Amino acid sequence: MQLVIVESPAKAKTIEKYLGPGYKVLASYGHVRDLPVKDGSVRPDEDFAMDWELYGDKQSRVKAIVDAAKDADRLILATDPDREGEAISWHVRELLSKRRALPKDVQRVTFNAITKATVTAAMEKPRALDQDLIDAYLARRALDYLFGFTLSPVLWRKLPGAKSAGRVQSVALRLIVEREREIEAFRSQEYWSIVARLEHGGTPFKARLVKLDGQKLDKLTLGDEGSAMRAKGLVEAATFRVEDVETKPTRRHPQPPFTTSTLQQEAARKLGFSASHTMRVAQTLYEAGAITYMRTDGVQMDPSAISAARRVISDRYDGHYLPEKPRHYETKAKNAQEAHEAIRPTDFARDHYGSGDEARLYELVWKRALASQMASASIERTTVTLREGTGKHELRATGQVVRFPGFLAVYEEGRDQKPDADDDESGLLPAMSAGDLPAKREVEANQHFTQPPPRYSEASLVKRLEELGIGRPSTYAATLQVLKDRAYVRVEKNRFFAEESGRLLTSFLERFFDRYVAYEFTAGMEDELDDVSGGRAAWKDVLAAFWRDFKPKSDEVMEKKPSEVTAELDVFLADYLFPPRADGGDPRQCPKCADGRLSLRGGRYGAFVACSNYPECKFTRKFAQGGGADGEGEGEDAALGKDPVSGLEVTRRSGRFGPYIQLGEGKEAKRASIPKDIAELDLEWALKLLSLPREIGPHPESGKPITASIGRYGPYLAHDGKYARLRSTAEVFETGMNAAVVRLAEAAAGGGARGGRQAPAPLRVIGAHPASGSEIRLMAGRYGAYVTDGTTNATLPKDKAGETLTLEEASALIDARAAAAPAKGKRKAPAKKATAKTTEKKAAPKKAPAKKAAKDASGETGATEKKPAAKKAAPKKKAATE
Repeated sequence: MQLVIVESPAKAKTIEKYLGPGYKVLASYGHVRDLPVKDGSVRPDEDFAMDWELYGDKQSRVKAIVDAAKDADRLILATDPDREGEAISWHVRELLSKRRALPKDVQRVTFNAITKATVTAAMEKPRALDQDLIDAYLARRALDYLFGFTLSPVLWRKLPGAKSAGRVQSVALRLIVEREREIEAFRSQEYWSIVARLEHGGTPFKARLVKLDGQKLDKLTLGDEGSAMRAKGLVEAATFRVEDVETKPTRRHPQPPFTTSTLQQEAARKLGFSASHTMRVAQTLYEAGAITYMRTDGVQMDPSAISAARRVISDRYDGHYLPEKPRHYETKAKNAQEAHEAIRPTDFARDHYGSGDEARLYELVWKRALASQMASASIERTTVTLREGTGKHELRATGQVVRFPGFLAVYEEGRDQKPDADDDESGLLPAMSAGDLPAKREVEANQHFTQPPPRYSEASLVKRLEELGIGRPSTYAATLQVLKDRAYVRVEKNRFFAEESGRLLTSFLERFFDRYVAYEFTAGMEDELDDVSGGRAAWKDVLAAFWRDFKPKSDEVMEKKPSEVTAELDVFLADYLFPPRADGGDPRQCPKCADGRLSLRGGRYGAFVACSNYPECKFTRKFAQGGGADGEGEGEDAALGKDPVSGLEVTRRSGRFGPYIQLGEGKEAKRASIPKDIAELDLEWALKLLSLPREIGPHPESGKPITASIGRYGPYLAHDGKYARLRSTAEVFETGMNAAVVRLAEAAAGGGARGGRQAPAPLRVIGAHPASGSEIRLMAGRYGAYVTDGTTNATLPKDKAGETLTLEEASALIDARAAAAPAKGKRKAPAKKATAKTTEKKAAPKKAPAKKAAKDASGETGATEKKPAAKKAAPKKKAATE
């Protein structure tokens, strides 16, 4: 019997069918072991020795593999064709060797697509495990562990509210924070454009003023209304004649097929997918045999795939759409060993696959790959220059015509939005020649303002990270998800906004660990890791060079007092926290007591700005609020005004759980939290919030009241013990009776729950269980996220992020939980009464709990907040540790 190990159970089932009798295919369900999340898992002083621990939920999987390996004549490791796949194969081999179950014949097989022809061909060309790729994995894993576990205690003790830092995630966060700084520093400038609406031969067109009084106009030349009106008047008074018509043919060539990075970018632009969602859907398509492997830096396609694409083009379009020779693209990947075939369909004759998001992403992949082998587009660009009699003033009209669409008939690449981009004047122009006098219909003077650089979207951030050489495309999805999970950033309208905690962490790292969040350093580390995987560098040498400088630096910062760290950050952030005042006054002067000075302070819940006269003066300002132009901020009790009904004062305050408003004083005071979607809080809004719940009216059927309010999980409607969610705070006050009845009915139709409450919606549907076929959903529970198949619920481990959880991992969690559950019908024996003897035994001293650091989904280990150890009900066997 020949034993084949793959990562996914879906792949296992398909591949076993392809190979037939004599083969047994088992899935590892991803990685089977990792570094334990405790100090000492990597020991630099012992030549970077590393301890590995079996995942708690992989016990049954590994046992099945070990049992099968004992009866196998040959072991075929067929995990994914990348560095992580090589590492999983290595871990499996090492485990079997330690348990004395390793067959004598061990071979490695890789394939880029799950089709019968590809798999059977790969089985005929086995190889040995690639030690260089394994060394690169070990170096990267140890590097991320050492970065996180060394920085964790520093963050906990010196930076209030810090949760984690990572080698790649912190640099990605810095990009987002720096863009926020650019936007804040940006000063908008006014400018005007003059556009003449002309007509010739019955065809209207537009021409822009490009020269005035003999001077070429730059973008900001007409900077005010006065100069714009003068220019408009001159254009209206002048007669413009066609001076020159220039027609220039151009060609546009297709883009290569998708890589991991370009797939994430295009899916974000065209489909609105997050990077993590794109990779989840692509994984499903790959395991179903619809597309090739989706983690790749390569842009080339297999010759047989190119031939198949050309046949489809020839069948669907005329001969002009098929170039004479196949197109060949060269990869830009620095590491040839990790540059696989581009992402493409396994069957070009199939232009549709699946449904929903799978179908949409498949269509994108199919179109991009097919277009990459099509003919170039022929475009004719025309520029018409018009001058008035004296030659001092000049208009210009541009247009372009697609003479032959070529690949554009199938696919055109999306583009990121650019600030201050002029309207695309790419329409059709009428036929004109020198000497023509187009009729002037209207002249417009349009006001514009320069725009700040746009905040990063997932597409533009992934593109920027790749340009800088930071991280690897296969890890971007998980890295960005960590930033969201840690609440360092928030996403609004598909754009990243830096949160207070993210901005403070970035400032701390820039001040004390500037080298390690520098773009050049991080990109240089990636080059060194690539050298390891290419066999050009020794992995322990790379780690030693990093550790030699990083450890002393972290020790130096650890020796500083928290007050010293805060004082240095106060100076480092002075321009942001205390910008110059418009009246020339001292920006650090306290606006409340006038004689105190403002400075940065550290508190239990994060950093804030406070007055030096505390406790006499209790003025405070949130860190994220920055400094106002007038130097004023919102204090602890910022007055908003008086309630016209009660006459009591309404104040805005800051509490442990965030900002809130209060009416009156003492125990009788009424309070309400301030929702995040209220941009500017004034007295009117405050009184609305304090008036909640709002009664909309009696339900037309039951006669019982319908109310709208804001709860722990956001705005909602309530009626007779049943609830329906609202999308925004504004809807709490705007929703009328008809809309409320419809919302409640829709919520009820979505499924009931105990007490008549609407069943909670899943955070996401992961997929069908490979064995039972039941739908696996990710749910939000009282004690955290969990997965369920409708019968068994399994809590997510702390090192698993819900957004990055794969179907295999979710299935494994449910299977492990079901296997661990007690058999039905059996009752637990009653607990024995405690005696003096047993009590004495239980009173043995306990060891202090080890500080833990959570491993990010990207593989980076970052700091987490310290938590008290939970009391154990009964001793359990320790997880097997290798």
